[in-house]
Amino acid sequence: MSGSSVTSKVLALLAAFDAQHLEITLSELARRAGVSVPTAHRRAAELVEWGALERTATGRYRIGLRLWEVGSLAPRAPGLREAALPFMEDLYVITRQNVQLAVRDDIELVFVERIAGRLAVPVLTRVGGRFHLHATGVGQVLLAHAPPQVQEVVLGEPLPRYASGTITDPDALRRELAEVRKRGYAVSSRAVTEDATSVAAPVRDGSGEVVAAVSIVVEAATAKPRELAPYVLTAAQGITRALRARPSSSE
Repeated sequence: MSGSSVTSKVLALLAAFDAQHLEITLSELARRAGVSVPTAHRRAAELVEWGALERTATGRYRIGLRLWEVGSLAPRAPGLREAALPFMEDLYVITRQNVQLAVRDDIELVFVERIAGRLAVPVLTRVGGRFHLHATGVGQVLLAHAPPQVQEVVLGEPLPRYASGTITDPDALRRELAEVRKRGYAVSSRAVTEDATSVAAPVRDGSGEVVAAVSIVVEAATAKPRELAPYVLTAAQGITRALRARPSSSE
């Protein structure tokens, strides 16, 4: 990363962390960020002092609470989560299954909230985690209502396969997105893991734009999407009403 700015180096250090690298050594931090060890040491020390990083007892680095605190202020997350949680909790109480909330960020989705059922099917979801739009129920809802140019970018790129039910053919995905818009909800079965099916519905803001998607994830072997859909749609409609009732940021 020779010649890059200080800011880009700091951002590269932060980007070195992911779900598989929650705590890393200085040398690994430097390697993953593409900077020298002395540079990583200097910048990491500044980040530790500010609170963006923390050092463990073994000398490894991990993301600090200060960074989480700042990240939680992202404008789409707090208001949406506050509006959504009561309805997500209702959906969980009724079904005792995993409930998820996601938003689109360009051509990916980001999970902003989840409620995990203790006895429910295991999922790969984590708050703050990113995923491809084509595979999940929430992703298909978000993609189906995304601007045409976003859809064309996704459809024009390789569609990774995660499980037997993942749609990897662009024409098949295009047809499925049309069905999602027509039906009002998405069903994604055995698309991320072989044992899970998700049913997802759109959440809209005051202008009617789809700003998020809420879903329930259940065992694929016993899933009955048509029976689950009304519950998910009701939750989505409740979140939509709550969002529309909130005062706008300009007020």
